[in-house]
Amino acid sequence: MRSSDSIVTRPDAIVAHSAGVPAPLHLIDAIGPFFRGYQRRTINWSKIPFEHLKLDGPERAPQWAQIRADLDTFGGKVSAMGFNAVSLDDVMHLADHEWYEPEVRAKITVFREEFARCFEVLQAHGLAIYLTMDFFSTTAAVRERGVKPDEFTREMLDSFLAEFPCVAGIIIRVGEADGRDVNDDFRSQLCLKNPVQANAFLKKLLPVFEKHQRKLIFRTWTVGAYRIGDLMWHRGTFAQVLEGLDSPALIVSMKYGESDFFRYLPLNRNFFRTKVAKIIELQTRREYEGCGEYPSFVGWEYERYAQELRHAENVVGCMVWCQTGGWVPFRRLAFIDGTAVWTELNTFVTLRLFKDHALVEDAVREYAPQMDCTDAHALLELLRLSDEVIRELLYVEEFARLKLFFRRVRIPPLLQVYWHNIFVSHSMRRMLRYFVQDPEGCLRAATRSLERIEQMKALAQRSGLPVADIEFMQDTFQLLALAREYLFGAEDEQIIERLRTAKKAYKAKYPKSGARYRYRVKLDFTPLMLQPRYLHWGISLLFRRQRGYRVVDRIVTLHLLSMIYRVIARRRPHWVPAFARESAMGVDVVFR
Repeated sequence: MRSSDSIVTRPDAIVAHSAGVPAPLHLIDAIGPFFRGYQRRTINWSKIPFEHLKLDGPERAPQWAQIRADLDTFGGKVSAMGFNAVSLDDVMHLADHEWYEPEVRAKITVFREEFARCFEVLQAHGLAIYLTMDFFSTTAAVRERGVKPDEFTREMLDSFLAEFPCVAGIIIRVGEADGRDVNDDFRSQLCLKNPVQANAFLKKLLPVFEKHQRKLIFRTWTVGAYRIGDLMWHRGTFAQVLEGLDSPALIVSMKYGESDFFRYLPLNRNFFRTKVAKIIELQTRREYEGCGEYPSFVGWEYERYAQELRHAENVVGCMVWCQTGGWVPFRRLAFIDGTAVWTELNTFVTLRLFKDHALVEDAVREYAPQMDCTDAHALLELLRLSDEVIRELLYVEEFARLKLFFRRVRIPPLLQVYWHNIFVSHSMRRMLRYFVQDPEGCLRAATRSLERIEQMKALAQRSGLPVADIEFMQDTFQLLALAREYLFGAEDEQIIERLRTAKKAYKAKYPKSGARYRYRVKLDFTPLMLQPRYLHWGISLLFRRQRGYRVVDRIVTLHLLSMIYRVIARRRPHWVPAFARESAMGVDVVFR
């Protein structure tokens, strides 16, 4: 392990934060500045694109100067809101080791120098620094040595925390790894496969954090792989992982629901099942709801969580994701480029709800002048309508309210739209019609939603807010309303032709070369050649309406199905849709 002088001094405020009983922690991700100028069309927003950062040549100095300037702007705004800490990616690109390849060590030297200056900018605003890391992430040279991941990580963190006293803590993710599109010297992989391993891992790391008086923030988020894949919702797995852990260095971080950042989810009951210090994860740049391209207000949704969470023990704060999440082309940068008005409003209201226990309406009125809003009453009405439109037209409400599980994951309440993809297909029609008992109600909800968007346009004009964002929402949601006619109405050539025509018009209005990125509409009217009774049997076998596992799950879906999928993936890979194979970690991770 590299030995060097400490990098950036550790302020007293950070020492106080990490000692004894946890002080309130209100954390926000600060990765936006590192994406400026990133030209990839579909961007992986799950972590900083390190390959985009210049490490030498004439471009290095101006790029990093711009990053620091953006961090200064960002830090000033979020600290004024009331945040006291930021998260950045990641430990691995800053922690040197003698076993790394020489070229990797050379890059790390530059990253350490540049990030140290970035840390100083953020600390000047009174913001503590938290860094993310995946377990386990390393280079090819280290993997070839056959190291023990937990031992290597413990030694690496011990040295790193000594060298970086400015870092208040580390945010560790164990249930998700890098996406298939990541092409970096460091590539993470899932390493912990069961609760016993996770518990032993934490017991091995926590003494290091206690020694350095730092925080280990352990995220329970998983994508459903291996036995530990139900950690975020299964009380037994959760209890096993945290068994015997009472370290003052530990903070458990949980998303508000039992799935990803969707609506219609009840508050995760694991908040009430441990006395360990914990924080709630919230997303204000809604990755499944337009990424801030149009208003997707979370105030009333989050207000319910905040009120319920007051009855949980030892909740010490929140972690707000204002930029992180999703594989999408949308690229507004919160608190930096002046365009992310809806994300910034969500962020302000969210912090007021969880930090100050404010009412939604009071928080919106307080923030309205900062948006140059000329009519706070009109803004509140616009947000109320946007909330209703999202809930009734982006989501299919009757389906969204169902509690459905497949293997170790809770089925997302949003099925037809995923990131920037809208799926309209015969198989989707068959699936939704199985679950939805009131198709006419779904059609009426679509009609009401389009009328509300018309009202939103007038309210945006009245309040001085971007009307173009509402128009984009209208164009997109008109497609969703038309798709709903296909999904829940009569199936005929006329509706299919209208969908094809509408898709062409949408693409023409928002071309790839245009200033505004759009949704991708995927139409597939190929009939699903499966008799209804077999489809119903299959759904009943694979999906359950309870959290606990059935006998059939333990025999078939958790074991036999994994083997079947591996055979299909190897011999008939074309049977698995390309989107499912290539997105994020790939669908095969669910079958591990």
